[in-house]
Amino acid sequence: MTPEAPSGAQPPEPRKPPAYAAAVDLALRVVGGVLAVVAALLTAVLELLFATVRVGGHLIGVSALIALVGNLALSWFAYRAVGKRWAVALPALTWFAIMVVAAGRTDEGDLLLTGDNWVGLATIVTGSMAFAIMGFRLILSPAR
Repeated sequence: MTPEAPSGAQPPEPRKPPAYAAAVDLALRVVGGVLAVVAALLTAVLELLFATVRVGGHLIGVSALIALVGNLALSWFAYRAVGKRWAVALPALTWFAIMVVAAGRTDEGDLLLTGDNWVGLATIVTGSMAFAIMGFRLILSPAR
């Protein structure tokens, strides 16, 4: 048997969070968004560094694998840290901007990411698809 509350008793009122809690929450969300952008910058540079890795003279495509796993993780982190679906765009736009710059020629004619090898194309495709998949999943998921 459970003890019953007296007939005149009301349930306790929920506790209100302190006044500064909203400011702390906002600050943490902004920091999370900034971290997502910085991480996108770092993973894009890492992918560019690994785009030319060869084993026995053959390209192995480690950059495409890093793009897939890294961009899926970045999308998840951005959404969880900021708490909004649009937050996936923060690392995605950063990553895309770096890839566009890397695919263009410098004044000296150098390229960081060439389109004449399969690794560069696979990196761009897998990285883009990772962001697209996470964005699509968030669009289809019910709102919290």
